[in-house]
Amino acid sequence: MLGVKTVYLIRHCKAEGQEPNAKLTSLGESQANELAQFLKGKQIDTIGSSPFNRAVSTIRPFAKEAEIEMETDERLAERVLCSGENPNWPNMLERSFNDPELAFEGGESGAAATKRGLKAINAILAKTKKYAAVVTHGNLMALILKYYDESFGFEEWKALSNPDVYEIRFEGEKPEIHRVWG
Repeated sequence: MLGVKTVYLIRHCKAEGQEPNAKLTSLGESQANELAQFLKGKQIDTIGSSPFNRAVSTIRPFAKEAEIEMETDERLAERVLCSGENPNWPNMLERSFNDPELAFEGGESGAAATKRGLKAINAILAKTKKYAAVVTHGNLMALILKYYDESFGFEEWKALSNPDVYEIRFEGEKPEIHRVWG
């Protein structure tokens, strides 16, 4: 039991948009305060976050209350599916779940995004004593969860909420994954 570590993988709260500087909506701010209360008794000792404003703002109320310094990590930023806006992006995203090596023009493949996300998770696991909170975005969160559980795919991504929290318990060869919010 001594070596067991747990990551609370968190999708950011409701935001005004997708840009890196997008703020939380007033509902999102309320959700961030609810999330802080939810995380309060979890004995979290390490916090990692995407540098995007909506992710940082999601975990800030908890970090302040728990008096834990939050570290931002570019590797937790949302995946860029393609350059520019594409009205067909949901179909493109579904195709990328089925073909992890597929990369659209100006975008990042699912495999590449997964690899960088896992590097961030592993760095946080190396720092935490036992429990960590990691805040990211829906697509990257889904890709990380898919890595640990192959049954997690496009339909599960569609079912994610803002916010959403999965508990990933690292014990033995295969981590245990449970949805604990959403």
